[in-house]
Amino acid sequence: MSYLITGLGNIGLEYAGTRHNIGFSVLDAWAALQKTAFSTLRYGAMAQVKYAGKSVWLLKPSTYVNLSGKAVRYWMNEERIPLENTLVVLDDVALPFGKIRMRAKGSDGGHNGLKHITTVLGTQNYARLRIGVGDDFPRGYRADYVLSPWNKNEKKELPFLCDQAIEAIQLFIRHGIDQAMNTVNTEPKPVLDKDED
Repeated sequence: MSYLITGLGNIGLEYAGTRHNIGFSVLDAWAALQKTAFSTLRYGAMAQVKYAGKSVWLLKPSTYVNLSGKAVRYWMNEERIPLENTLVVLDDVALPFGKIRMRAKGSDGGHNGLKHITTVLGTQNYARLRIGVGDDFPRGYRADYVLSPWNKNEKKELPFLCDQAIEAIQLFIRHGIDQAMNTVNTEPKPVLDKDED
């Protein structure tokens, strides 16, 4: 049984290490733990890991966030991965930094990557792991905020946040979306000390 885990982000050095690329960061961290490398393929970079006896494809689309659906649909079809085995990892300004939430389905919440995936797949019924990046920006500056780099304290805590996200993805693969949601969403673990600047 195969799974497709898509981390959303933008390719290019100018976007590396930005909040919008947290999906890429999580997949990079898991690939590094598994000592596997990404290969540049159609519509994105792909790596394969084995987990709990399952074949797991890690996808970093090369389509830029706003056209992520093309890559997701192509690789779902190419590897014959069912919708229920598909998970999207993305940034969420509605959650404080350090909080993660898993959902079985739902609206795009204003995220253009999810919006395109939903349009291309023709359904909202796919799992997503939302990773909080905070909302410390003035009205109308959301795009600038998510495309900006992490601050010093966030950068220090980022490896722990990636580990947390990897654990959530592993729960999804091992136990399914319902049990993963129950565990992830009822045990939030903020990782940033609010007293730190």
